[in-house]
Amino acid sequence: RDNIMNLRSTLLAATILALPLVANAQNAPISGLYVGAGAGVNFMQNEKVTVNGGGFSGSGELKTNPGFAGVVNLGWGFGNGLRAEIEGDYRYNSFHGTSGTAVALSGSGHEQKYGGMANVLYDFTMVPYVIPYLGVGVGYQAVQWDNVGAAGPVPGGALSIRTGNTTKGSFAYQGIAGAAFPITPALAITAEYRFLGLAGDRNYGGSATFTPTVGTPTTFGGTAKSKNDYNHTILIGLRYAFGAVGPMMATGAAAAPAPAPARSYLVFFDWDKSNLTDRARQIIRDAAENSKKVSYTKIETNGYTDSSGTAKYNQGLSVRRAQVVAAELVKDGVPKNAIAITGFGETNPLVPTGDNVREPQNRRVEIVIK
Repeated sequence: RDNIMNLRSTLLAATILALPLVANAQNAPISGLYVGAGAGVNFMQNEKVTVNGGGFSGSGELKTNPGFAGVVNLGWGFGNGLRAEIEGDYRYNSFHGTSGTAVALSGSGHEQKYGGMANVLYDFTMVPYVIPYLGVGVGYQAVQWDNVGAAGPVPGGALSIRTGNTTKGSFAYQGIAGAAFPITPALAITAEYRFLGLAGDRNYGGSATFTPTVGTPTTFGGTAKSKNDYNHTILIGLRYAFGAVGPMMATGAAAAPAPAPARSYLVFFDWDKSNLTDRARQIIRDAAENSKKVSYTKIETNGYTDSSGTAKYNQGLSVRRAQVVAAELVKDGVPKNAIAITGFGETNPLVPTGDNVREPQNRRVEIVIK
C-alpha cells in the first residue's frame, strides 16, 4: 500500500512540475513555418457611387448587408514574436438600398472581393494563456459587381443604370488586431478584427436608360463609378505551427520512482539574455524548496543556448545563464557548495535545429537535483 501511495505522489508531483513548462512552450513565439485559416462576417461601409450616361449624372450611397468573409494564410515565424505571411481572402456583400436622395438602388446586386495580401505581424507572448498580436498588410483585390442597378433623378427626368458581371482591380491595405488561444504548443484558436480599404475608383460599364419627364425613354451605354470600399471583418480561425514542440519534451520528470530519482526543472531565457523573468524566479524557487524535502548529493545548473551567434559566444552565454540560476538558488536557501555549474553552449539542443536559428526552447538552464 505504501508503494502505491508513493507512486501516486511521484506521478502527481511530475504533473505539477510539468505544468509551468507546458504553459511556457505554448506561449513561445512561433519559429518556422505555419498555416492558418479563418471565417466570419464582413461589414462593408456604404459605398459611394456616381452614375453617368448620355450627358447626365447623379450620385449617392449604396447600402450594404453583412456578408461572408474567409481567409487562408501561409507564414513564417522568426522566433522573436515577428511573423510574415501571405494570404488569400474572399468577401461577399449584397446591396439593399440607398443613403441619400440622389441615387436609389434597384435590383438585387452584390459585390465580391477576392485577392492576395502580404502581412507583417507581431505577437505579444508575455501575456499568459493568450497571445495578442497586431499587424499590417498590403496587396491587391479584385472587386466584382454582379447585376448592380442604380437609378435616380437628373435634370429633365430620371437616369437608371444596370451593370452586368464586371470585375475591376484595386490596390488594398489592411490593419489586423487579433489574439491566439493556444490549445497545444502547435495548434491555436484565433480571433481577429481586420480593416480592409481599397484605393482609387472603379468604373463599371452597363446599360443606361434616360426617362424624360415627358417623352419616350432612351437606352444607351453608361457607367457606375464606385468611389470607396471600406470593410470591417471579424474572423474566427485555427493556426498550426509546424516547428512547435509538444509539452512532453519539456519535462524531465521520471515516469516511475527509482532508488535515486533525478528531478529536473527548466528555466527559459529571452534571446541573447541571461536575466531572469518573474516566471523563471518562481521555477527556481520551486526547485529550491523541493531540494529541502529530498536527500540529494548535488544540484546541477546546466546552461544552454540556441544556435544563433558564434559557438564561442554561446559557450560564454550558457555559463552566465547557469551562474545566474545558481545565484538565485543560493538566495532561496540552497548551499553554494552543493551546486555544480556547467555551460554547454549550443550543444545538446532540446529542439534540434540548423545553424543560426533562434529557437526559444533551446535558450534554457536545466536544474537537476540528484
